[in-house]
This record gives sequence, C-alpha cells and structure tokens, in this order.
Amino acid sequence: MINASDRAGDAVIECRNLWKIFGSRADEAMQAVKTHGLSKTEIRDQFDCVVGVQDASFSVAEGEIFCIMGLSGSGKSTLIRHVNRLIEPTSGEMFIEGNDINGLGAAALRELRATKIGMVFQNMALLPHRNVRDNVAFALEVRGISKDERFAIADRALESVELDGWNDRYPDELSGGMQQRVGLARAIAADPHILLMDEPFSALDPLIRRQLQDQFMQLAAEMRKTTLFITHDLDEAIRIGDRIAIMKDGALVQIGTPEEIVTEPADEYVSDFVAGISKLNLVTAQKVMEPIDAYEGRMGPVNQSNCPVADLHDSLDSLVDASIDSDQPIVVRSDGKNVGVVTKRALLRGIQGRMHEDDDVLQRQQTQQASEDERELSRG
Repeated sequence: MINASDRAGDAVIECRNLWKIFGSRADEAMQAVKTHGLSKTEIRDQFDCVVGVQDASFSVAEGEIFCIMGLSGSGKSTLIRHVNRLIEPTSGEMFIEGNDINGLGAAALRELRATKIGMVFQNMALLPHRNVRDNVAFALEVRGISKDERFAIADRALESVELDGWNDRYPDELSGGMQQRVGLARAIAADPHILLMDEPFSALDPLIRRQLQDQFMQLAAEMRKTTLFITHDLDEAIRIGDRIAIMKDGALVQIGTPEEIVTEPADEYVSDFVAGISKLNLVTAQKVMEPIDAYEGRMGPVNQSNCPVADLHDSLDSLVDASIDSDQPIVVRSDGKNVGVVTKRALLRGIQGRMHEDDDVLQRQQTQQASEDERELSRG
C-alpha cells in the first residue's frame, strides 16, 4: 500500500530508506539489520538500542500538504527532524529539491535552514522580551535585512494571520491561539519553500484549533508552500492533508489520500484508527459506484430520466441529498458521460465504510449466475 515514489518526479522532499537508531551501538545494530534483518525488539535486546525510525521512504510534491500521523512514540517527530537535519540519520537519504542534505557542510546547512525550511512547533518559544513584530522579524534580522524592510515584511505576515494591530504587544499579552499565529507568521515572514509543522495546534481548544486549521489551509493554498505536518489527530490529518502517512513503532505502515486511508486501511492498526471517522464528506461517488456497463449487464439499461444524477467526485453527503426524494439509483456522470451507478445499498454501505462488501455480494451473484448458465447449457 505504501507508494513513496508516486510523486518523486516533482518531489520537493524525498526520503529514501531512512533509519534512526538511538544508542551507543547504533552502527553495530544497523549493520545487523542489513545482514540479518533484525526486528525492533531484537535490536533492543541484543544491542540495547532503540529504533526511532525504520526504513522510512516517502516523497512530498510542491505545494502538497503531507501529514504524518501516529500515536505518541510512533517516531513522527523524530522523522520530521531529519528533513532539516536536526537529527542525523543512522542510514538512508534525505533530499531537498534534489539535493542530498546529509552531504551538506555546516555553512550550507545553515543556509538551508535559514532560507528554504521554516519550522513551527507546538511550543512557539517566542522571545518574551521582544514584541510581536520583533519576534516575527527575528529570522530576517539574523540574515542582516534592514530594520525597515524586515518590519514591513513582519507586518504583512501578521496581517496574513489576522494579527494586524497587535504588532507592538508582547507574548504574555496574547492568548495561546494568538501566540500560535505569531509562530506561523514568523515562519511565513522568512518565506521558506518548505514548512515543517510539528503538532502546532494540538494544545489549543477545539474551536480555536479549527479556526487555525482553516487559516493555515488558506495560507498554504495561496502561498503554495510545501508542508510536512505532524499530528496525532486523524481528524486533523484528514481535514488538512492532501496525503497522509500513518506511523507505528517507527515504520510507515500506510501512505495514501484521506479517502484511501479511510476506505482501504492497510491493516488492523489503521482500521482501528479510522473506525470512528465519518465517511460523509470524505468518500466520493467514484468509490462506491458500480461501473455503468456492469450495472446494466445485471439490471438492464438505466432510464436516466427517472434517476438522480451526481458527479464522479460528489461526496456521500451529496449523494444522500440526491437520493432522498427518489427510489431510483443515482447515475454518476463524468465529462458528460454516464460512468456508474450508485444503488441505495451501495450508498448505505459506503456510509458504514463497508463498500467492498457489495463487491463480494456481486461476485457471488455473478458466480452463481454463471453456474446456473452452465447447467442450463449442459441440459440443452
């Protein structure tokens, strides 16, 4: 299910077979993994080492929001810190815009962090003795940009996160949500190509958190920032992510779109994660429809004049609205052509997250029909 190379052609971030093992015998443990394929438990028992990340591979396209999620201790924060080389890998490669950052010298690495990568943490670590404008402009000051220019940039960044008018206030005068906006403005002001966000909204109240998610998604779309977003909240990952990677015990167990993660979980671990997720605004007609040829082969031609019509990418919620006033199946169209049919049964199964059960039923029906046809032919 993991497909790390599907966007590698235009990848801004590309991680290849990355391992991080903590402990004084990490190199020995890594060699044992390559030679004997030791498990995480065996590495701990034999070498007294801890595997933080194991054989992780993924790529992030330009402008994409790529969410990495998992429970506490899954390795997601360790992994993101390899992107700007705050942590050195035990093995593997990390590329930024085609350049292997593990080969960069100290000066080139500082330049990468200062100009190409911005990081937003859960704890903003704002400087308490500096006002909001100074905090936002700090990275620009370090670069040697003039006071007037950096303050103008900082003011624009604060306006973009709806904090204009708070420029001369100090961090202790701001709420938690406002401080988080300052942190986001600080990253935006530096104008990096890449944003690394490590659970930036997790400590906020639900309403404030949702507002900041909305604001972040709008900014990311407008500014085309390539974003690696770490979260332990699947609802958050599904809401903001173009794709999601789920981590467990240092390994990426599944990478896919939100719809793929919810409708095609790779294993029981992922299934447990997505069990309580509503499918209404996530799953599309394309996922639950039966191809038009297959449907008409079973049921005869569709009389479209009596059927509700939906687009291929309409959500289950839209399909429910379309089906309320009709007992007929929904005809799904794409580019002006009928491409599929959604029955009431398939729609209900989709809402339950059990859409593949209809595939099994259909297959049994077709097998039974084929057997009956064979018996009829043998009698004839």
